[in-house]
Amino acid sequence: MAEDVSVERVGSADPEGVATARERAAAADRVIVKAGTNSLTDADSRLDRVKLDKLVADVMDLRERGTEVVLVSSGAVGAGTGRLDVGPESRDGVDSIAESQALSTVGQGLLMRHYTQSFERFDQDVAQILVTGTDLDAPERFDNFTNTVETLLSWGVVPVVNENDAVATDELRIGDNDMLSASVAIGLDADLLVTLTDVDGVYTGNPKRDADAELIEAVDDGYDRLREIVGDGTETDFGGIRTKVEGAHDVSRHGIPAIIAGSAERDVLARIAAGKPTGTLFVPQTGDDDE
Repeated sequence: MAEDVSVERVGSADPEGVATARERAAAADRVIVKAGTNSLTDADSRLDRVKLDKLVADVMDLRERGTEVVLVSSGAVGAGTGRLDVGPESRDGVDSIAESQALSTVGQGLLMRHYTQSFERFDQDVAQILVTGTDLDAPERFDNFTNTVETLLSWGVVPVVNENDAVATDELRIGDNDMLSASVAIGLDADLLVTLTDVDGVYTGNPKRDADAELIEAVDDGYDRLREIVGDGTETDFGGIRTKVEGAHDVSRHGIPAIIAGSAERDVLARIAAGKPTGTLFVPQTGDDDE
């Protein structure tokens, strides 16, 4: 990064506001947990059952506290890639939307089978819901979605939501589930959004390339500066940190705390439920926000 960027210059939130937000996150009755592709796949972009089992165990840490959980999960393409033993290296580097959509149709059923088996270790039922952007934009369809989720939650079921990659087009794509999870959190009036990724939160630089990058523990009025940092300096593909930051900020603007944290961290969701500093906290806004 060309210029020096400190945590202070990004603009950490007021300590009292941060403490209050962490208390709200810890006391959340309804949590949306978003697990990204890198949190569920290995170095070859194939579904990693060890990572999936850890995610399930983390979710169950919340369920055993009586918390309602909606899991927004990527990973269908990775599951399909592993099943068919195909990937960029065997497709001459071609990674078209059509091929990814086809892989997702193979992988989605496998992904849900793995989730079902993993949750069965805890006698926990799960349900699959596939959506596209139009399902969230059309009021009647969104009402049907929320009614279904509310019913499942009342039954003690964990809904597993994913974008319907098989039919989504550029006009319908939500964006690797980051914006989907934000929309779900807002639409379901959740108490907390947790986005799990392969880094421990949002940094002042890319921690994979910059040894001096610092973890930003909380964001409030420093969002504009944070957006400048992640706009060009990190991954801009679907699933990069930029869309995670945008989704978390959207949720915070609706008065809901959001956290971006590392999926590999031990007991990550239990730590949040205990009110411990974890990842990057987006402090919920209490008044009008003009960006």
